Amino acid sequence: MFGSRLKRRLGILLGVLLCHSAFAVELEGEPVQGGLIFGKTEPGATVYLDDTPVMVSANGAFVIGFGRDETGERKLRITAAGDEEKVIALAVAPREYNIERVDGLPPKTVTPDPEALERIRKEGAMVSGARAKRDPRTDYEDGFAWPAGGRISGVYGSQRVLNGEPRRPHYGLDIAAPTGSPVYAPADGIITMAHPDMYFSGGTIILDHGQGLSSSFLHLSKILVETGTEVKKGDLIAEIGATGRASGPHLDWRMNWLDRRVDPQLLMNSQPPPAAAASATP
Repeated sequence: MFGSRLKRRLGILLGVLLCHSAFAVELEGEPVQGGLIFGKTEPGATVYLDDTPVMVSANGAFVIGFGRDETGERKLRITAAGDEEKVIALAVAPREYNIERVDGLPPKTVTPDPEALERIRKEGAMVSGARAKRDPRTDYEDGFAWPAGGRISGVYGSQRVLNGEPRRPHYGLDIAAPTGSPVYAPADGIITMAHPDMYFSGGTIILDHGQGLSSSFLHLSKILVETGTEVKKGDLIAEIGATGRASGPHLDWRMNWLDRRVDPQLLMNSQPPPAAAASATP
């Protein structure tokens, strides 16, 4: 039913069929911290993850995700025509994350000044607004491709402790490549934000894939699309850079399902290809 989508390293395929009924539920994915599960059920069904309503397309497709530190058991509740309900228990598997401790840093490099904090707050609101788009599109159904080539230099979930103070975890997948290297859309979608210079993330794009699932691309040196642009998987959208708070040129690829930050690497079954040649355009 899912074609080639996500038959990579998502681990399990759950097929659930209610006895004596045409009401079927298929789930593809793994209930793990940072993971996504893609589902298909009866058209017109309603879906909840615990108390969170889940968008369902006209053909019954939906997606759910789990945060970095999410634990315990989630209840997936699916109700079809005639008020027939199926409840599926999903135990979220834990993961181990890399923790790095760095001491002796100058305080100003660890804690932004008040002016910077105000800028960070405003930019955070912009990002939240861009990720607030909700519609039943399922641009994710054809699967994901690597948005850039290069070496994986940072992984989802890792965290630094600076001068004894735990900082926010890293929620993205870093791909190191020279400045100017191409960045492609990993799946179809609509650009909901294209910002040239944010405090932390520098040049930033947010790409909505439908039903609250989005990709973000950080530290870009050049942005080649505008807000509202519809893109297809493989379209050139930007160039890699080291803008914002970055120690070197790389792409930081992040994904969200609603307010949950998920791990894009779990969607891939291989390493990124070699870094492509950087653009010769000015």
